[in-house]
Amino acid sequence: MSVADRVRVHAIKVLSDNWYILRKATFDWRRKDGTWQTQEREAYDRGDGVALLPYNLATRTVILTQQFRYPVFSNGYDGLLIEVPAGVLDDADPEARIRSEVEEEIGYRLGDIRLVFESFMSPGSVTECLHLYVAEYDASMR
Repeated sequence: MSVADRVRVHAIKVLSDNWYILRKATFDWRRKDGTWQTQEREAYDRGDGVALLPYNLATRTVILTQQFRYPVFSNGYDGLLIEVPAGVLDDADPEARIRSEVEEEIGYRLGDIRLVFESFMSPGSVTECLHLYVAEYDASMR
C-alpha cells in the first residue's frame, strides 16, 4: 500500500500568504492497524532551495557567509548565522540558480559543480527540498 492510499485530505486552508504560504490541512491517516485517524497539520511552503559549499583543496579553505535571520533572532539568538551561499529556486533550474546565488553572495564564477544530495530539511513543518552542491574554487574565478 502506498502512502497516498493511506491519506484522505478533507480540507486545506491558507492561513497566510504574506511572503510564502502557510497552509493548514485536515486529513485522515490510515494507521497500521487499518483504522483511520483525523489529523490537522500546518505546512509552510517557501519553495525549494539550493545551497553550495565552495572549497579550495590547495589552501584547505571553504567560503561561508554571514546572514541575519529573523526567525532565529526571535528565538533568542543574538548573532549572525554562518552559512553556505544559498537561495530559493523560484522555479529555476537548481544548478543555474546556485551559480547565480554564488556569484551574487561571494563573487565567484564556478566551474564544475557536483550535487551531493537532495533532502527535506524540516519535513515536519516545511515543504522545502534543498539541493546541496559542492564546487572547488580558486582566486582566478573571482
